[in-house]
Amino acid sequence: MVASALMNVMVAAVRKAGRSLSRDYGEVAQLQVSIKGPGDFVSAADMKAEDILYRELAKGRQGYSFLMEERGAVAGDDKTHRWIVDPLDGTTNFLHSIPLFAISVALEREGEIVAGVIYNPATDELYTAEKGKGAFLNDRRLRVASRRSLADCVLAVGIPPRGRPGHKQFLSECAAAMRDTAGVRSTGAASLDLAWVASGRFDAYLERALKPWDIAAGILLVREAGGKVTDTAGGDKMLSTGNVLAANAQIHKHVSSLFEI
Repeated sequence: MVASALMNVMVAAVRKAGRSLSRDYGEVAQLQVSIKGPGDFVSAADMKAEDILYRELAKGRQGYSFLMEERGAVAGDDKTHRWIVDPLDGTTNFLHSIPLFAISVALEREGEIVAGVIYNPATDELYTAEKGKGAFLNDRRLRVASRRSLADCVLAVGIPPRGRPGHKQFLSECAAAMRDTAGVRSTGAASLDLAWVASGRFDAYLERALKPWDIAAGILLVREAGGKVTDTAGGDKMLSTGNVLAANAQIHKHVSSLFEI
C-alpha cells in the first residue's frame, strides 16, 4: 500500500510519540513502589507524548485545529480541519506494565472523520484508515469478522471507571452478554477495542461515556473494514454522546436487541 502524504504525516507523528512512550514504559515497572510516584510519572509520559504529537501534526499541516486529551481545544486558522488526539489511551494498563495501550489520532474535515491512526508501541501494531481507502494493520488489509450468530461471538465491553456512574447498567448488560455470547473481554483501551473489531479479533464492542479522542480514529477503522458503528441509540452521535456500538451489520443488530438499545 502506498501511503498518502496525509497518512505519512500522521504515521510519522505517532511513531515518534510512540518511541517516547516506549522509553517511559520500560521504566514503569521500576516505579511500582507507591501510588503517587508512578501516577505522576505516567502523567508526565502522557504529556510528553502529546507535546510530540502537537508539534509534529502542527508542522505537517499548518493551521489545523486540535482537540486533545490534555490541552483540550486548540483553535487554528483552518476551521474546516481538526486533529482529535489521545496521546495515551489505556493509562491504567500503562501504569501497571500491561502492554495494551495506544496513541490515537484522527483527522476531522468539516465534521467528518476522514483519516485515523491507532498505534500500540508495545506491540508495534499500527492501524491506519482513510475514508474510502480501507483499513490496514501494518499494511495488511482488514475486514471485520463475518460471524452471524451471537453465540459464536466475543464481545468487548468497557468497564466504567471508579467514581463514574453506570456500574449497575454495566453489570446487567455484562450478565446478558455472558449468557448469550462465546465470551466477554475488556482491554481497558477503547481505541484498541475498536481496532480489534476492525481486525476481526473482537466481533463487537460496546461502551458508554467515552471522549471523542478515545473513539474518533477507531470509528473510521471499523467502517473502512466493513463494519457498522453507531451510538447506542442507533444514530451517528458517537463523538457527542460518548456511546459507541461497533460490529458487523448482523451482529450489531443482535447486540442492540440483546441490550435493548
